[in-house]
Amino acid sequence: MYRPLPLFIGLRYTRAKRRNHFISFISLISMLGIMLGIVALIVVLSVMNGFHKEIQERILGMASHATLSEPTGDMADWRELLPRVRAHPAVVGAAPFIEMQVMLANGGEVSGALIRGIEPVEEDQVSELRQDMHRGEVDSLTPGSFNIVLGRELAAVLGVGPGDKVTVVTPQVSATPIGVMPRLKSFTVSGIFAVGMSDYDRGAGFINLQDAAKLMSLGESVTGLRLKLTDMFAAPRLVREIAKDLGGVYRVVDWTQHHKNFFAALSTEKRMMSIILFLIVAVAAFNIVSTLVMVVTDKQADIAILRTLGLSPGRVMGVFMVQGTAIGVAGTLLGVICGILLAINVEAIVAGIENLFGIHFLDPNIYYISNMPSDIHAADVIAVGLGAFLMSVLATLYPAWRASRTEPAEALRYE
Repeated sequence: MYRPLPLFIGLRYTRAKRRNHFISFISLISMLGIMLGIVALIVVLSVMNGFHKEIQERILGMASHATLSEPTGDMADWRELLPRVRAHPAVVGAAPFIEMQVMLANGGEVSGALIRGIEPVEEDQVSELRQDMHRGEVDSLTPGSFNIVLGRELAAVLGVGPGDKVTVVTPQVSATPIGVMPRLKSFTVSGIFAVGMSDYDRGAGFINLQDAAKLMSLGESVTGLRLKLTDMFAAPRLVREIAKDLGGVYRVVDWTQHHKNFFAALSTEKRMMSIILFLIVAVAAFNIVSTLVMVVTDKQADIAILRTLGLSPGRVMGVFMVQGTAIGVAGTLLGVICGILLAINVEAIVAGIENLFGIHFLDPNIYYISNMPSDIHAADVIAVGLGAFLMSVLATLYPAWRASRTEPAEALRYE
């Protein structure tokens, strides 16, 4: 008796056995619709987050968080800069590199590629090349060996494997007695790596830093320094702070610039998928409108009696807002709980379905990611839950307003 009257009556209407079972059925459908919409949203967003994270880790396993180079050419003083960069609190690791666009040839097979000169031990600080080796060892890239490690798809296109020779043709030219000739050098394939990203598996290779310097006639210079930072998401800010602390003028590029369009496309896809799936919740929320309109019609006499007993229009409106909101809250809570449980176990569930029916949703021969990763973000769950709750509340406004406009004399005329 001490509870607010609209809350008490609204909850009473919600749990009471109605004469009209069709209204009860519509209420149940509305609640289940909200629940299923939220479950779908949470699971899909979690799976998209999982794919996003998986792809991001694969990209950053090869690409550095940021690079530091001279704006006018090659970096000659990198040996003096390297310890200073590593001493910065935001830097986890740093390594020199030489990068060049070349043509690789083996017999009649020719393909363009991005070749990077590295020091294998120092490269471990900024990439996961060692873990991505499919055949051979990255330590085979010793100075003067003129060995090369190729991506799996690139090696397949060229038709080479460990022990085979490939010719590296650079854009630079050399003057010879017979005229100007492109600079080329024969390298021995000493390893194959597989990242699971076509950009690297099809178009990248690695050689020793000193061999790259000889091939490009750079002497002691390098293209720049690759950095691994404490917080990759703060890379745009951190790398600029590092360049400022070093003094001088440096060209800085972070991983968000290298793959800006790709990650922007992923974000857009996630945003549009959220909007499309949220329409499921919207449809379920509009079912609340139809439910409450029928309840208001069914309860005309009750409303009239409450009004004659002194219940104000605003409190009548509150009664039906409580009833509709209760449906929305129940659907939202059930949807969030079921959605989180399903998202946590989606990988095992999908694997079980594949084993049961002998099918593959993500064929490993076609897709690089053959499992169904899931990464639940609290922000997504909160946004989905709040959005569904607010939509449920908004859906109650019109029917509740209709109820508050009921005239007692008109409603009781034929009772």
